[in-house]
Amino acid sequence: MYTQCPECLSVFSVDARTLAQAHGFVMCGHCGAGFDCIATLADQLPPDPFDELPAHDPGVEPPRLEAAVYRPKPKTEPAESETMPVRDDFADLIVTPRFARDTRIDRPRRWPWILACLLLLFGLLAQLGWALRDTLIADPTMGPLLQSACNVMQCRLPPVREVNKLRLLARDVQTHPTVPGALLISATVRNDAPFTQPWPVVDIRLSDGNGKTIAMRRLNPYEYLDDVDALRRGLAPGASTALVFEVEDPSHHAVAFDMEFE
Repeated sequence: MYTQCPECLSVFSVDARTLAQAHGFVMCGHCGAGFDCIATLADQLPPDPFDELPAHDPGVEPPRLEAAVYRPKPKTEPAESETMPVRDDFADLIVTPRFARDTRIDRPRRWPWILACLLLLFGLLAQLGWALRDTLIADPTMGPLLQSACNVMQCRLPPVREVNKLRLLARDVQTHPTVPGALLISATVRNDAPFTQPWPVVDIRLSDGNGKTIAMRRLNPYEYLDDVDALRRGLAPGASTALVFEVEDPSHHAVAFDMEFE
């Protein structure tokens, strides 16, 4: 579980034992400010980038606990008119067997420990899921399930990049029709991954007739794609798109080119 200092906005990992020691009041190890860590307690961190963890509404009605694991028996007082049983001399010799005793009197309350263990287990699973998020999202079985759950909760999964799933279907190079001394390179790319990928970084190499590289250009997505919405959405699974690159013509010796994705 995670909480955030309201003064310096540092985010810390906390456990149930830390929460129970001072009823949720802690001291920031960075700026020294004291704060209620339950106000911003979260099971997992939101996707980057983020500034502040969402604060819980203080006006929420506390949950009602129904599943009781222990309830003591009410003590009954003998009526004054009742006659107390008379013990004979052999009463002291009678020993109650151990299995017949009411062990509920000395039984410790276990539900706080069970709850603490469940919270710690949930926090461990959340941290493990966040550490393996790229593998889970890329998995053909878990990826669609996570995407469906995220659509219901109106959230966005972090982008996963797997360039070996980008298929180059076609490519072409020609002299730029309007810009002197420039080349116009086009390529058709398909995303064969079962999840949405961010637009790749494209490496273009121009070579001469002997296969020697004479020029190289590395293009970021924002350099070859001016559609802000498309950049944010990424390349959907199974989608194909045409990319166009304008590069300087190094010389007439450039007769071939190669293209790679990062």
